Amino acid sequence: MPQQIPEVPSTDSELAEVRNFRDVGGLPTVDGRRVRKGRLFRSGHLAAATEADAAFLAGLGLHTVFDFRNAADIKLEGPDVTLPGVRNVNIPLTDPADGAEFWEMVRDGELGLLRTTLGDGKAAGRMAQTYRHIITTRTADHSRVLHALAEDSVPALMHCAAGKDRAGLSVAVTLLAVGVEPEAVEADYLESNAAHRRYKVRRSDTSAVGMSPEVMELLAPLFDARAEYLSAALDAIETTWGSTEAYFSEGLGLSPETRERLRAQLLED
Repeated sequence: MPQQIPEVPSTDSELAEVRNFRDVGGLPTVDGRRVRKGRLFRSGHLAAATEADAAFLAGLGLHTVFDFRNAADIKLEGPDVTLPGVRNVNIPLTDPADGAEFWEMVRDGELGLLRTTLGDGKAAGRMAQTYRHIITTRTADHSRVLHALAEDSVPALMHCAAGKDRAGLSVAVTLLAVGVEPEAVEADYLESNAAHRRYKVRRSDTSAVGMSPEVMELLAPLFDARAEYLSAALDAIETTWGSTEAYFSEGLGLSPETRERLRAQLLED
């Protein structure tokens, strides 16, 4: 008999220090089914979770928390809060050295440097390239996650730092693997733009100058979830493997039997 999971709010309004939390249950599949509620959750990092936040998360009946942050992220934000009886699996989807100097510039750079580095579409272009890079270079990691979900790792929570890029892409891959409609996958991904979900921009200079409207506009592409980023990832799948089905079978090594077990774990009967 499936494990009984309590109803979960559709927003993270009950969580004080865990941003961008949601249950992806209810999303429709191309064959008329839906993702089962209480099986797959997503969020930003859990490092700052309050005691009440931790109690809420512990009440979800989680089996596994997948943390896609790298060592630099964890050093900055701290390790996840410990949830009793929950397995924590860290699978870094970006390397600590990747972009360390860039993100230091985002935090500390003055307006002129930000204009040069991020202006004229450079910031959005960097984000799209990151999505393509994760898809084409992290197949072993995504395969590991999907195989784990197909076996025994649900209910599961996926998160990174903000819960929009690495976790967003991993959730999108998972949803596509079980046949969720592409439009629904994109809609869930874009939910990360809601004001109460967004990751807080960190700047060393928090004055009116350091946080000016122009600075915020230059930084926005880095902190947005944009359809063009997800499209870049999907285009990388098509370019590299020819189709999403080939990506799952050849790129991620998912057999038809594993795909069926994954559907059984995540979809309503």
